[in-house]
Amino acid sequence: MARMKLTKYTHSCVRLERGGNVLVLDPGSFSEVEEALDGAQAVLVTHEHADHLDRGPVLAQLRANTSLVLYAPAKLAADLRSAAEGGGEAGAGVAGRILDVEPDSTFTAAGFTVQAFGGQHALIHPLVPLVANIGYLIEGTLYHPGDSFVVPHGLKAKTLLVPIHAPWSKVGEVVDFVIACGAERAYPIHDALLNERGLNVAESHVERFGELYGTVYQHLSAGDSVQI
Repeated sequence: MARMKLTKYTHSCVRLERGGNVLVLDPGSFSEVEEALDGAQAVLVTHEHADHLDRGPVLAQLRANTSLVLYAPAKLAADLRSAAEGGGEAGAGVAGRILDVEPDSTFTAAGFTVQAFGGQHALIHPLVPLVANIGYLIEGTLYHPGDSFVVPHGLKAKTLLVPIHAPWSKVGEVVDFVIACGAERAYPIHDALLNERGLNVAESHVERFGELYGTVYQHLSAGDSVQI
């Protein structure tokens, strides 16, 4: 299998490149949306929160790039199609490139094989409504869980993207998620809410305990790339 180039953008957005194909995940409001989506053929969205999908800029990119296809949980995809169709004839063309993702489905996006694992967003607070969250396994090797620590049954990902910090988590849960996934290597996502000192504290725990269970954790800053 040919290797993929993974580039991290701010927070939970990552860009995958292989053989001229470009797939982007979770271009949110903290991320460099236009840069991440430049030349992309497909974008995967885990859930509807703005830090994972910056709707205005992403819809603008869909209008500008007629090769770009967006995949999202069904309710979110329907909302986006409705928003796009408000733009008249051009919007109808955009809506046709916004597709539903069903849990436990497999499809091809930008030449990459994608498996979708369905579920709910992690609980923030009982007063905060839960929304659908889809985790994506790319080429059977890279797992982006969105905002969830659920480990799908039978998941064997070599590379894990780890939500380092969130309103719905604590560091012990992050460590347990890394251990449960058992990936060979792990890189950070969902880290924009921490300053540098806080990030160092959280990552030190993940690095130390991950190593004990066979997972090598590596920090990536926005703009950093690795081959996986």
